[in-house]
Amino acid sequence: MMENIYLTIALAPLLGAIIAGFFGSMLGRTATHTITILGVLVSTVLALVVFNHHVLEQGAVFNQNLYTWMQIGNLNVSIGFLVDNLTSVMLVVVSFVSLMVHIYTVGYMHDDDGYTKFFSYISLFTFSMFMLVMSNNFMQLFFGWEAVGLVSYLLIGFWHHKESAVEANLKAFIVNRVGDFGFLLGIGLVLSFSGSLDYMEVFTSLDKVVGQSLWGADLITVICLLLFVGAMGKSAQVPLHVWLPGSMEGPTPISALIHAATMVTAGIFMVSRMSPMFELSDVALTVVMVVGAITALFMGLLGIVQNDIKKVVAYSTLSQLGYMTVALGVSAYSVAIFHLMTHAFFKALLFLAAGSVIVAMHHQQDIRKMGGLRKKMPITYWTALIGTLALIGFPGFAGFYSKDMIIEAVHFSSLPYADWVYYAVIAGVFITAFYSFRMFFLVFHGKSRVDHHTEEHLHESTPSITFPLIALAIPSAVIGYFTIDPMLFNGWLDNAIIIDAAKHASMTELSKMFHGAAAMISHAVFTVPFWMMVGGIVAAWILSLYRTQWADWIQKTFHRTNYALESLYGFDRFNEIVFVNGIKKLGNLLWRVSDMGLIDKIAVNGSARLVGFIGSVVRPIQTGYVYHYAFFMIFSLLIILTWVLFAGDNPLLSIEF
Repeated sequence: MMENIYLTIALAPLLGAIIAGFFGSMLGRTATHTITILGVLVSTVLALVVFNHHVLEQGAVFNQNLYTWMQIGNLNVSIGFLVDNLTSVMLVVVSFVSLMVHIYTVGYMHDDDGYTKFFSYISLFTFSMFMLVMSNNFMQLFFGWEAVGLVSYLLIGFWHHKESAVEANLKAFIVNRVGDFGFLLGIGLVLSFSGSLDYMEVFTSLDKVVGQSLWGADLITVICLLLFVGAMGKSAQVPLHVWLPGSMEGPTPISALIHAATMVTAGIFMVSRMSPMFELSDVALTVVMVVGAITALFMGLLGIVQNDIKKVVAYSTLSQLGYMTVALGVSAYSVAIFHLMTHAFFKALLFLAAGSVIVAMHHQQDIRKMGGLRKKMPITYWTALIGTLALIGFPGFAGFYSKDMIIEAVHFSSLPYADWVYYAVIAGVFITAFYSFRMFFLVFHGKSRVDHHTEEHLHESTPSITFPLIALAIPSAVIGYFTIDPMLFNGWLDNAIIIDAAKHASMTELSKMFHGAAAMISHAVFTVPFWMMVGGIVAAWILSLYRTQWADWIQKTFHRTNYALESLYGFDRFNEIVFVNGIKKLGNLLWRVSDMGLIDKIAVNGSARLVGFIGSVVRPIQTGYVYHYAFFMIFSLLIILTWVLFAGDNPLLSIEF
């Protein structure tokens, strides 16, 4: 029974994608979006059934191969599902956010010529993510990993008539290949020491790798770092983060889907799933923690200087992914997944609210040309406010519980550099509150800076856009309150995440300090993060509404800092020179050597010359006289008879007839 449910969850979006992709033009727009939305709706309902069975009713873990894909010696590569509490949570998050994005797309993409194709792509994207989170082996994980990368390439460059969109999807594709190369090497090392790609078989054979070295380094550390390189690509950690802001070139619905619940969460999920391996290496955990802290702090700073409404939200995604990665580094895997869940709801809400503003503003995205939209767009305003409060961690909202837990987990960590990381994530609270409310104030408050023609037609978005906003605003407000105790302290994820409590006491200390959502709220006003958040809101109000000239003075006074931020620390330039231009030059070299040198000159032209040479040799023999042909037949027969008579017992010359 449950096996059929798991299959249906995965295959329903795939069926919708196939129908929309191959028959969408014949079926029409209404039938296409109805079929694809229905497919994701089925997955969402069944995901709730799975969540109830595994999490609420504490059903047994399902780990079973469905069929064998290939058998190579003792290596069995199968397609199978591992469904435990971690998988159940991910299925609910991915399916619900995807459903909201599908519904939202009906209104947002209404006038787009690629309407049916877009629905096919986002349904295929959802299927790919399901296969990734439900996999029970590294091969299937890698399939889902690459599938979400491929579909994201198609979606980011969906408006391929825009040169910037084509550049963005190429950047995403190339940068992710860098991360995926490390990921593939890590999987190869896993296979080499365990002889298997099945998760459970690998985890039970980890004792074989403890104490072994590779090139002078601890083998398990090398494996974990290589796997984490893959996570850095997918979850956009410095320096492989450059593709994520560029993904804003795609339509807003896919920006929400990529940034909230699918592609960028793949790395966080993977490291959590591989917790038994990462717990064996303090070096790997320290690297994970430090990289996450750098991403959380420095990507948040970039959000301050952005004026594109979608890019502000995009850099907030980078910063929040950094927080999740920090939690992974201090072995607070359940806290990372908790923040992943809360973030998925409020980040999807913020992106879709930004899209609602963009549609109303006739696709104007510069927040400096907005202002005063609160009265014109009340539903978008209030839902965006809820999403913003959740993002900055305002007490009582979803992000408050998960972000505070990450900060406290770092505070109790004994890893090297944990003190530095603690100050970085504390500073990130102020920065997040500042850029979030700067955007909110500039868009919805103050004097209107909207041009006269646009302002005459300003109105609230259609129900297909506002309904997902309301549906996402509810969990953004309350999901943290209802899930913090069971997810962090009552064992929801215990059957999926393994930590070494002797080495990492953060979760133990957290459970002693915070046991109850209400207790956290009452404690919040006495904490440093709360007042850092308040300071960020006040600073944003002063510089955006009260004393706007002060912002200009700061920008001119600290022009070098401003230049560094606006140039994105030079990462984009480095990426363009090293990766993009480097790969172009490598491709040009390979084209000259292989295509022009080997294929054209040797294979194509060489074959023609060889045939011509053979023809020139054989041509004189073809005289057309019968007695010439008879002579050659007799002469050939004499050669064969001579060979048979005089070959003897020589095995090199003898011929058996």
